[in-house]
Amino acid sequence: MRFVLIPDKFKGSLSAEEVINSLSTGIRGVYPDAEIASVIASDGGDGFLKAVARAIPVEEISVASVDPLGRALQSQYLWAKKEQTAYIELAECSGLVLLDPTERDPTRTSTLGTGLQIRHALENGAKRIYVGLGGSATNDGGLGIAHGLGFRFKDDSDAVLDPTGGNLGKIRSVEMGGVIEALQQAEVIAINDVQNPLLGPQGAAAVYASQKGSSLEQIGFLEAGLKNLDQVVLESFGKSAADLPGAGAAGGAAFGLHTFLNARFVKGVEFMLQLTQAEALFEGRKTDLLITGEGAIDVQTLHGKLIQGVSGLGKKYGVPVMAVCGKLDMEGEDAGKFGLEVILEIRDPSKSIQYSMENAATLLQQCISTYLKNRKTNR
Repeated sequence: MRFVLIPDKFKGSLSAEEVINSLSTGIRGVYPDAEIASVIASDGGDGFLKAVARAIPVEEISVASVDPLGRALQSQYLWAKKEQTAYIELAECSGLVLLDPTERDPTRTSTLGTGLQIRHALENGAKRIYVGLGGSATNDGGLGIAHGLGFRFKDDSDAVLDPTGGNLGKIRSVEMGGVIEALQQAEVIAINDVQNPLLGPQGAAAVYASQKGSSLEQIGFLEAGLKNLDQVVLESFGKSAADLPGAGAAGGAAFGLHTFLNARFVKGVEFMLQLTQAEALFEGRKTDLLITGEGAIDVQTLHGKLIQGVSGLGKKYGVPVMAVCGKLDMEGEDAGKFGLEVILEIRDPSKSIQYSMENAATLLQQCISTYLKNRKTNR
């Protein structure tokens, strides 16, 4: 039997590497001689750097930066010297995981740390920079990133504003005299699977700000601030990217990357499947089962991102696909509608979510082992 594993992380429980290890152990409990190939998938969020480092030869670069609240932080990005290409994970400096729950407040946070990383990469000679979006603690419309590269945002008294979400509504002008020159010779690509626009009921503030610590009142405040940023950009540059699908990703950081760094958007799963040359795993050899998965699966999840990309691979090469998850928020029989043989949930309904998260590795191993035993018996 030959298996190919292409999972994402189980957020809060297991890294993608740990998911692969648990699945492999469970598989070999039923098929001791199984051939197992694996690829770590990532939508650009937490774990993006690990996925890239596993796929291609890169060097880790350490750089002094700041966290979402401006505190000193030693951070890393990846560098492919021959290709003059840098890989940066926004969550490394601007991530929610860097803050205690009591510190989470998108009116105070900034993507400045990510901007400093991009600046370092440019000064290091980068001609292409991939920025993985996701897991942000911010809602600053990319102000911090732009500030780190020399853009300055001023209020009505011509004072330079701190690049936080809370100052979005105060912006009256943009000054570009100090922008790093190397930016003009570099290509920036935002790795992003979110399709939300910047503004409105599906926008950055309305959909995601509450997850980052915002109150209902603050959500309205941040929405108004993002709207002001878009208006200033329109007046300054004669263009608006607010309606661009994906502009709302990472608290509008995608909007800022596109507007100030001329970044183009690439879907995360498509990028990772291409980078890892995943299709080569299926060419010229038979694969019995393709397994994917992530922490939580619902109908929205299946319509995009990882599951859709992997099920498309299975369909192309005639390989059955199954998915595993920590929590399933849909009817299991709907799996077939999305090209899946089955969706397995490792959660034990009789026990707490905390128990399932703390024991995810063992539960996942047991779950896949039980399923394969039954599948083997019934065939």
